[in-house]
Amino acid sequence: MRYASLASGSKGNCHAFSDGERTLFIDAGISFLQIRTRLAALEWDLGLVKAVAFTHEHSDHIAAIPVLLRRTNWIFMATAETLAAIERIHNLEIPPSRWIPLRAGHALDWEGWRLLPFSTPHDAVDSVAYRIEGTGFTAAVVTDLGQPTALVVDHCQDLDLLVLESNHDVQMLREGSYPPPLKARILSRVGHLSNEASADLLRRCHSSRLRTVVLAHLSEQNNDPELARFSAEEVLRGSGTELHVARQKDPLALANNF
Repeated sequence: MRYASLASGSKGNCHAFSDGERTLFIDAGISFLQIRTRLAALEWDLGLVKAVAFTHEHSDHIAAIPVLLRRTNWIFMATAETLAAIERIHNLEIPPSRWIPLRAGHALDWEGWRLLPFSTPHDAVDSVAYRIEGTGFTAAVVTDLGQPTALVVDHCQDLDLLVLESNHDVQMLREGSYPPPLKARILSRVGHLSNEASADLLRRCHSSRLRTVVLAHLSEQNNDPELARFSAEEVLRGSGTELHVARQKDPLALANNF
């Protein structure tokens, strides 16, 4: 299994998993042109993409949907509440033939993989993260949550790869230029994880099995990659777990296969 981040941040998110025969995206918040360009830069085959699983309906996770409906035959996976929100936001209807319904807490067997969406505390209608299990490989993509709940921690146990939000530095956010209501939203229990909260979640789910951590959804205005890295390194120090930072503009593909 291979993993890549095509984009990660407030301007668009798209994570990819591939077993060499099929590729699954988690979210598609960048343009189809950027998806094609970044896959090509990583030498990944666009023709292997079969489906996109959506975490929630915010624009930085669903922006590509109208074009994907017209230009691809990819299947969309989402909860019923998220699907309805997507259709309302984009003023379109996704045909039943293009949608696989999901329910938080209920696993889906897809193309030999097991996909488990689980609830996250975020200000969206039915926000989820994903645990993905393949042959000898288990990963989770956990972004867009305001707090590391016990449920989230439980679903992040015994992983090979964890893609984890580390959105903001609290001091940078508080002293920054965002209007007070937006600051309050980000800092709330249904907002985004700070570097410190991300490190706390990582501490609670770290194990000897965890080979790789990718810090994701970093704010360009309210965080610094080195600050995010420092918080995670304090937890991972001496463990041998690799640490990477996913960025908004530069795609990241892990060199090691799982």
